[in-house]
Amino acid sequence: MEQKWLTWAKQIQSIAQAGLTYTQDHYDYERYLELRQLSAEMMETYTEYDMKTIQQLFTNETGYQTPKVDVRAVVFHEAKLLFVKEKADGKWSLPGGWGDVGFTPGEVAVKEVREESGYLVEARRLLAVLDHKQHPHPPSPYHIYKVMIACELIGGSAAESIETSDSGFFAQNELPPLSTGRITESQIDMLFAIHKDPSIAPVFD
Repeated sequence: MEQKWLTWAKQIQSIAQAGLTYTQDHYDYERYLELRQLSAEMMETYTEYDMKTIQQLFTNETGYQTPKVDVRAVVFHEAKLLFVKEKADGKWSLPGGWGDVGFTPGEVAVKEVREESGYLVEARRLLAVLDHKQHPHPPSPYHIYKVMIACELIGGSAAESIETSDSGFFAQNELPPLSTGRITESQIDMLFAIHKDPSIAPVFD
């Protein structure tokens, strides 16, 4: 479960962003700016992010704040799951990333697999919609929904990308070091369980 200070910081940021968008009162605008600064100071105090980075994260969007959507492709082959090695931290995750405007979640999953691993897949079914804060991820300045989509391998071959340096299929008992900001071991265990029993309904929390 997400720590309360992080939940509060993100809620304060959300209120501030909505206020800055809709208020027509100069004095209220100043108060909302103060709220946003307070949330940024909370993040700086309790995370590894510096103030400049936090302010960029907290001010790069306008309008009513909504959760970001992280789409992950779940590609099994011969009882092994496809992972890609992230250049950002040198650890492994499922192919995926932020949802793209103009693309369905399935199209995002297919595109991310091709771009990050070199493999070609077809999206088959929704496996899970997970709330980032309900799982043991490191603290994040964003409220994130994670969408897991099962994909069928149809072709291609392993290739590096701008964001990844390697890819490979791994069995459940031989998982590589995970990029826990993107995927957790408990989520991987859930995906293997669904793969073994396709009758399990899509998971949500």
